[in-house]
Amino acid sequence: MKTSPYPHLQQRDAKPVTVSDLARMKAEGEKIACLTAYDASFAALEDRAGVDVVLVGDSLGMVVQGNSTTVPVTVDDMVYHSRITAAGLSRAFLMTDLPFLSYGTKHDALETSRRLMGEGMAQMVKFEGGEIQADTIEHLSMRGVPVCAHIGLQPQLVHKMGGFKVQGRGDAAETMIRDAKLLEESGADVILLECVPSALGAEITANANVPVIGIGAGPDTDGQILVIYDILGLSPGRKPRFVKNYMDNADTLDAAVTEYVAEVKDGRYPGAEHAFS
Repeated sequence: MKTSPYPHLQQRDAKPVTVSDLARMKAEGEKIACLTAYDASFAALEDRAGVDVVLVGDSLGMVVQGNSTTVPVTVDDMVYHSRITAAGLSRAFLMTDLPFLSYGTKHDALETSRRLMGEGMAQMVKFEGGEIQADTIEHLSMRGVPVCAHIGLQPQLVHKMGGFKVQGRGDAAETMIRDAKLLEESGADVILLECVPSALGAEITANANVPVIGIGAGPDTDGQILVIYDILGLSPGRKPRFVKNYMDNADTLDAAVTEYVAEVKDGRYPGAEHAFS
């Protein structure tokens, strides 16, 4: 029998991925491959390529709707795109973003999560913020809502932060380390780190008992996530440093996504050229 160049497709369990599976993967040192998707067709492509976690990100505001930030995205937008993405999945775990100002209070966060999980078929919600979100995470977790805490660069705060910039340098590193631990203790099931120095990504990951997914956070996180349109070379404008175009050496979309998963799994992605110091 011909050997596949993508052993993760032969070895992976066909059963749906769960929160427990993500925790097991961290414990066993298996890298977690994640990508965004916004519809059933891309979801199905990613599912058959072996992606472990599919994120319906509010990044759709930029790559689908054509806005300059994620801020205009609404709860209705997220419910719609989450639902149609769920329709394309059979194995991958589905995570969906809470959009800007839809989780300003614990009540708002719970209601938005109810809609995204009930109407949008999400299995986990993700939202931005450090220490300020600890009480909200505890509130949701105690009511059975799986949560991914998003720290580092927070795109919804782009106007407050003054642009898309690397976070966690200098004294800010200690604050982010404390935030990560606090959010985990509050009930976060996963932590997403965006645009931080590799050394900080490694330290937070080593000290966390839950999976840490990185985007521009270096090679030592428990998993990696990118925007699907970015890895296929479809996003216009300047590409972030951490992006790799997998269509450069692929003949099909399936081959490109499958190669991305393989490179995450065996540690080839991200390379030093995709990381921050």
